[in-house]
Amino acid sequence: MSALVYTLGVVLFFLGVVASIALHEVGHMVPAKRFGVKVTQYFVGFGKTIWSTKRGDTEYGVKMFPLGGFIRMIGMLPPEKRDADGKVKGFSGGVLGKLIADARAVEYEHVTAEDQDRLFYKKAWWKKVIVMSGGPMMNVFLAVVILSGVFMLLGIAKPDLSVAQVSDCVQPASAASAVCKPGAPDSPARTAGFRSGDEVVSVNGVVMGSWDQFSDVIRTSSGKHLSVVVDRGGRQVTLQADPTVNKLFSLTDPTRFVRAGFLGITPGQVRERQSFGYVLSTMGSYTEQTGKALLSMPSRLYGVAKAAIGLQSRDPSSPMSVVGASRVAGEVASNNQIDVVDRFATLLTLLGVVNLFVALFNFIPLLPLDGGHIAGALYEAIRRGWARLRRRPDPGYADVAQMLPIAYVAASILVLMGVLLIWTDIVNPIRLT
Repeated sequence: MSALVYTLGVVLFFLGVVASIALHEVGHMVPAKRFGVKVTQYFVGFGKTIWSTKRGDTEYGVKMFPLGGFIRMIGMLPPEKRDADGKVKGFSGGVLGKLIADARAVEYEHVTAEDQDRLFYKKAWWKKVIVMSGGPMMNVFLAVVILSGVFMLLGIAKPDLSVAQVSDCVQPASAASAVCKPGAPDSPARTAGFRSGDEVVSVNGVVMGSWDQFSDVIRTSSGKHLSVVVDRGGRQVTLQADPTVNKLFSLTDPTRFVRAGFLGITPGQVRERQSFGYVLSTMGSYTEQTGKALLSMPSRLYGVAKAAIGLQSRDPSSPMSVVGASRVAGEVASNNQIDVVDRFATLLTLLGVVNLFVALFNFIPLLPLDGGHIAGALYEAIRRGWARLRRRPDPGYADVAQMLPIAYVAASILVLMGVLLIWTDIVNPIRLT
C-alpha cells in the first residue's frame, strides 16, 4: 500500500508540474493572440511529437519528454538592419554572423505577405512585455491560488499545549532512527510521568499560553528543576521534570543544530485558517528565499556535482529537478506518520513553491528566458523614448538577434544544469527520512 501511495504521490505531483508548464505557455499565447501575433505552435514537452491537432493558425500538441513546453510566434527576430552604405549592422561575418543570419532565415521561412502585420517584433514594446511576462505571471497566479487554498482553506498546522507523544529516551534530532539505542537514558518527560493526552497548564506557577512559550521555557531550562502542571482528563496533575541538554534543530534555521534544553514530548496540532494577508507575507518570504537561492545557484550546483560523483553527501537544501521534487512528493504522500490532510497540504505547498521558482527564474533578464525578451522590449522603449526627447529619428526595433550567441551559451548551460540535477536526483536523491 505504501509503495502504491508513493507512486501516486510522484505521478500526481509530476502531473501538477506538467499542468503548470502548460498554463505557463497559455499565459504567453493568450495575450499574443489578443494583440494579433500569429502563433503557429503550442506544445507541452520536447522531442518527438506524440499527438497534435490544428485549430486555426495554431498546432496544439504533446511531445515525448514533458519536461517543458513552448509556443512559436512568428517574427520574434526582426530583419537585419543596414547602415547608409548597405552594410549589415552588428555581427555580419564569421561564425557569429552566420549563426544570426541562419536564425533569421529559419524565422522567416514560412512567413507570408499576409503575415506582415502579425509579426511579434512589430508590436509596441508594452505589448511585447505583456506577452513575455504572461508566462511567469501565470506561474505567480498559480502560486497565489495554490498557497491561498492551503493557508486559507486547509489552514496551517500549529502545535498546541496537548501532549501527542512522549519520547522513550534522549537522542539527538539528527538521529537516523527514532528507535532508542541500547543504554540510551530515559527522556525527562518519561521519567516525570507525562502521558499522551496531557495538556500543559503552567510551569513553576507561570500559566502557559502557547506551545512556543512552553518550548522556550524548556529550551532554556537544561539542568533546572521544573514543576509542570498538566490537565489530565479534567484533573490537574503536578509533574516534576528535569530537562537535559540535547542536540536539537535551531528554531531560526531548521538546517542547523543547536544544544538546548530537552524534555521529550511531541505536541498535538491544530489547524488554523489564515488570512489573505498571511498568504501575501508568506509569498514575500518565499520570494526572498528563492531570490537568494538563485543568486547562490552556481556554488550550490558545484555542491550537487560533487554529490553526483560521491565526493560529498547531498545537501538537503540543494537544488532539485522535477524528478527530485517528484520523489520528495512521493515520500511525503507515503509518510504514514503525517496526517493525510498535512500530507496533502505539504504537496500543494511544494507545487506552489515550484511555480514561484519557475516564475522568478524566467524573469532573469537573459535570453532564451522570458526575461531576456522583456529586457529587449524595455531597451527598445528607452531608446525610442530617448530619441523622441532629443528629436532624433526613430532608431527602430531592438535587434534581439544580436544576443543569440549569448542565448545559445545560456541554453547550453541550462541543458547541462538540467541533466546534472536529474542525474543527481536519480543516483543521490534528497530524502526526507
